[in-house]
Amino acid sequence: MPTSENQSKHYKRTILVTGAAGQVGSCLVDKLIEDSENFIVAVDNLLTGTRQNLPNNSPTNYKFIVCDVNDKKQISAVMTSFQFDFVFHYAAVVGVKRTIDNPIMVLNDIKGIESILMLSVSTGVKRIYFSSSSEVYGEPFEHPQHEKTTPLNSRLPYAIVKNVAEAYLRSYNKEFGLEYTVFRFFNTYGPKQSKDFVVKKFMHAALLEEPLTIYGDGSQSRTLCYIDDNIQATVNCLYKNLFINDTINIGNSNEISMLDLAKLIIKLTNSKSEIIHLPALEEGDMTRRCPDISNMLLALGRELTALEEGLEKLKIYY
Repeated sequence: MPTSENQSKHYKRTILVTGAAGQVGSCLVDKLIEDSENFIVAVDNLLTGTRQNLPNNSPTNYKFIVCDVNDKKQISAVMTSFQFDFVFHYAAVVGVKRTIDNPIMVLNDIKGIESILMLSVSTGVKRIYFSSSSEVYGEPFEHPQHEKTTPLNSRLPYAIVKNVAEAYLRSYNKEFGLEYTVFRFFNTYGPKQSKDFVVKKFMHAALLEEPLTIYGDGSQSRTLCYIDDNIQATVNCLYKNLFINDTINIGNSNEISMLDLAKLIIKLTNSKSEIIHLPALEEGDMTRRCPDISNMLLALGRELTALEEGLEKLKIYY
């Protein structure tokens, strides 16, 4: 049983971050602990996240707990041991292929959102920040995808769970007054990204001069948001009380095809890698994905990181 040991009593904000060992969750933790007025409790079951992503300098305003959010007993023990002001609920099964191959595991994430919401109401949490996904738009009928006008066209279990979670948040706000902000994340890349995701996979292969593999003809397009832009925009929503009881796309609006991305990474790394085309995925690989980021730019308060600049940072890091 974790104990608060009065650790968080003297801080302005006590914040729970679930999924804290993943790419985005761990970078969020890094940013939040920079503020000495925050006390951060980070939890993760380490299924897809890794301890290497977590802070290793033992800051005094931070505590990590191994916890499966979908296990009500485990998350209850954490949330009743600390008086949380805010919750960033980022824990989820991620990755297109993983979520397609493990649909029941994905559906179990509904248990986590239910527990987080019930416990937030009973323990006095002020607001929940939820990591939804661009996948809720499915194969979109509108470009770019706007939070209010683009119909949600989700069919895959991962996207449906995110859609259900958004409905839970709206319902708990109406019933109990629990505040929320929904972040619909589009592709985000950075040094801590898992090798299962396209940017790191391409960069890793190019640096080793191994083949870069693409599903189908590579014409499917995505937008790629550098991790610093994601984190700054979301943290600003917390500190400036932005988009309360609202939804905001978090991403980049510049589209690039997977074939052009592969060519760009080969060029930036001076690699001799070849590009190999694999059969197209039967499902889950949407032809196009591009957000309306008007709200994000308001939250961010600066220009986005250009793709080539972000990729250069990755190349140096790796």
